[in-house]
Amino acid sequence: MSSSSSFASSSEVSSPSHPLARYGWDEGWEAEFAPYAAQGLLPGRVVRVDRGRCDVLTADGVVRGDTTYVTSHDPLRVVCTGDWAAVDPVGDPRFVRAYLPRRTAFVRSTSSARSEGQILAANVDHAIIAVSLAVELDLGRIERFLALAWESGAQPLVVLTKSDLVPDATGLSYLVEDVETTAPGVRVLPVSSATGDGIDVLTAVVSGGTSVLLGVSGAGKSTLANALLGADVMEVRAIRDVDGKGRHTTTTRNLLALPGGGVLIDTPGLRGVGLWDAEAGVGQVFSEIEELAAQCRFHDCAHESEPGCAVLAALEEGALPERRLESYRKLLRENRRIVAKTDARLRAEIGREWRLKTAQGRAGMEAKRGGGGRRR
Repeated sequence: MSSSSSFASSSEVSSPSHPLARYGWDEGWEAEFAPYAAQGLLPGRVVRVDRGRCDVLTADGVVRGDTTYVTSHDPLRVVCTGDWAAVDPVGDPRFVRAYLPRRTAFVRSTSSARSEGQILAANVDHAIIAVSLAVELDLGRIERFLALAWESGAQPLVVLTKSDLVPDATGLSYLVEDVETTAPGVRVLPVSSATGDGIDVLTAVVSGGTSVLLGVSGAGKSTLANALLGADVMEVRAIRDVDGKGRHTTTTRNLLALPGGGVLIDTPGLRGVGLWDAEAGVGQVFSEIEELAAQCRFHDCAHESEPGCAVLAALEEGALPERRLESYRKLLRENRRIVAKTDARLRAEIGREWRLKTAQGRAGMEAKRGGGGRRR
């Protein structure tokens, strides 16, 4: 097969009628891919990755790809579901020669001792955070997901699944309000895959662009994915009635075309939601605290005991819930620790701060014991 017949021309690839168009291909990707097209390589979107191999959707259909040529020791530079790849025009498997620069990337830290970053999905427009109403809301966990979503560059959306389990409309509205307070600037949508409530609204939201579905095991992601896909594509397993936890039903990240337009990346249930260099994302989640902090007397105010602290003033007045401030502090501390593992300067700065606080604590104890001098 000649290179001229093995892949579509640039005008054909960018055409809305081209098979790749419904998977997100546009003129921007076409321009990025131009150097690879000149080499006779095929564009394709990675729809699944599994142990060094991947499925890539090309104009010729789905082909099996080998990622040997783009293998990296950096886990953030491996081929990921959602990537746009340049693959050989022939072969089985076809070698993936490169992937295009990512517009967005959803990254978390792993639970390993090395605390490496793990990329879950690439080139995502909407980050759908599925939260089950079958169990008590964990607002802190929602804030974690939101921080990672904002940091990725995608637009987050919180979907409260299994809304049929809260038949009281007033009670449901209170739950939605609680999450809206936790997620400023983010839409909160209650849905029920069992009754269909809210599914039409969610379908309209995800019909444009690429969406990634995130959440812990038992959040109802696979059932929700099936509702959006209009078919039982994703396997659904029973949830334990005692604690509402489910077993992992999705073991890989799969990219699927939605019948109403757009594509969906379904992910396995996440046991841990560790931050990964997400300071900007944390600031977005706690935007009301960031706005208050801008009014503090000192620009480097730590919001602990400093005079003229607008954050503490809001806390004392009851305008800022203590839970929000504690969660904000916790996520910032965690994020600094993660970043410090790869940033020697920040690691040294944290060490100096720790030694200073230790010295201040000792000085305070000495003052309490006898006016500054140690008693013998």
